Amino acid sequence: MKIITFLSLMLLTVGAWSQSNEPYKAPRGPGGVNPDLNGVWQALNEANWDIERHMARASVQLRAGPMGPVASIPTLRMGAVASVPPSLGVVVGGKLPYRPEAAQKRDENRANWSELDPEVKCFLPGIPRANYLPQPFQIFQSPSHLEFVYQFASANRNILMKDPGPAPADSWMGQSVASWDGDTMVIEVTSLRPDTWFDRSGNHHSAALTVVERFTPMGPNHLQYEAVMTDAETFTQPWTIRMPLYRRMESDAMLLDFKCVEFVEELMYGELRSKPLPR
Repeated sequence: MKIITFLSLMLLTVGAWSQSNEPYKAPRGPGGVNPDLNGVWQALNEANWDIERHMARASVQLRAGPMGPVASIPTLRMGAVASVPPSLGVVVGGKLPYRPEAAQKRDENRANWSELDPEVKCFLPGIPRANYLPQPFQIFQSPSHLEFVYQFASANRNILMKDPGPAPADSWMGQSVASWDGDTMVIEVTSLRPDTWFDRSGNHHSAALTVVERFTPMGPNHLQYEAVMTDAETFTQPWTIRMPLYRRMESDAMLLDFKCVEFVEELMYGELRSKPLPR
């Protein structure tokens, strides 16, 4: 009797374990066919500082000066506030496969990021960086349309469901064309301007960049995000980033105003004032 009871408990345990490990089936979205991706989402990681694996460090590098080492940019005076938090990274394999001349440009960008990073100047963040900025974004999904709206700089992406052919011109957010691979939304992004960076560490790309994104529901409140970058002018081979995106769970979750242009006007044009503001 004890043996039968024990076997029954084992079977129940195995059954419960197998059910809990079945692939997640997301609720159907508008139209009842594809997963519902509607919601406010946000990455919770350090990728906007540096997508590669790294230790904590000051956000600037020191250069040799006439009186000894000096900061190449003034943020060193901000101490821990401007320091780079450590991270295991989001690059699959850990390191970016830069061509030698592109790696040198990355190092120059990193040493002067507070002057060169497009984020500092409130330029649109580009793809994939828009998805892991430390601010939320919202997906609007209907049976026939997809729209991504970002809190940072009110950036947005109209996701095309049919490929219209090459874009007439490159743009900061590129041209996005979506399709479904089972429950995974696949977006191919082309025609990106070469001005955007992947992070504050100066990781960059050329106008040849193509990004293939994959958004896969893994549970009721998180998506697995993956993006494959192909840019033969900058990298020796394609490479991938991967991270979870989390649903904002506040009952009143929404995007708020972040009119960052107003925050950078003084930075970019303050020297043109006839009477400079007091420091």
